Amino acid sequence: MVEMIIDGKNISSLVRAEVKERISSINREVTLAVLLVGDDPASSIYVKAKEKAAAEVGINSLVKRVSAESTQKEINQIIESWGNDSLIDGILVQLPLPSHLDSDELIRKIPSHKDVDGLTPASLGELVRGENMIASCTPKGCMRLLEEVGCDLNGKNAIVVGRSILVGFPMAILLTHANATVTLAHSRTEKLKDKIKKSDIVVAATGIPNLIKGNWIKKDAYVLDVGITRTENGLCGDVEYKQACHFAKAITPVPGGVGPMTVAMLLENVSILASLKK
Repeated sequence: MVEMIIDGKNISSLVRAEVKERISSINREVTLAVLLVGDDPASSIYVKAKEKAAAEVGINSLVKRVSAESTQKEINQIIESWGNDSLIDGILVQLPLPSHLDSDELIRKIPSHKDVDGLTPASLGELVRGENMIASCTPKGCMRLLEEVGCDLNGKNAIVVGRSILVGFPMAILLTHANATVTLAHSRTEKLKDKIKKSDIVVAATGIPNLIKGNWIKKDAYVLDVGITRTENGLCGDVEYKQACHFAKAITPVPGGVGPMTVAMLLENVSILASLKK
């Protein structure tokens, strides 16, 4: 039976306290610029939550809300102007964008020294080389959770299920840098069950509810469930939670596990970029 339910809310509060202390040591206003395109309800909620969290640690938020009909050129100009503004420490583009906009093109416009999501080619390249403290927020949050619960990654078998540039790929890189032996899998991976059964650490990030069955989990494995989907039975993760609790040593709930860490790590990334600013 599971020994530990990993409390993301509690651990995220520790991170926020550290960020608040770092921000207070910077003798100027620290500003995060956030771009919200359109009026997607979920995105609006996320942005408001980030604004509130930033204010609590002393970070000023500059939120620009623009129409869903905005052109690529108009959006690009906003990012370019923020990139040239010395008063802005970090830039965040709230994803997803309306379908007519090219998010990759937009992300490439963000200077790497203001890239709080760690998604620009330069940031990702530095991450691969182990030279970058700014990793994508969710994977970075997962690493902090593993650290806080005392998971020794050295030499362990880890599997990341999901290959997005936002979570899966950077998660695999971070685990590799921590000396884990990593399998990067996805929903089409053959014999996924067998691979998970051999894994000491499981990170699920596909957005497919209950894709990973509870009895696939190796005894005493650490399970981080990044996926979150709204179903008729409420919010649901990628892992069959109740069943997995019979096998895992430690596991994150959905909600209340990985989610709070994503916002906390966004704040940490802003504070790091601000402290490195010359």
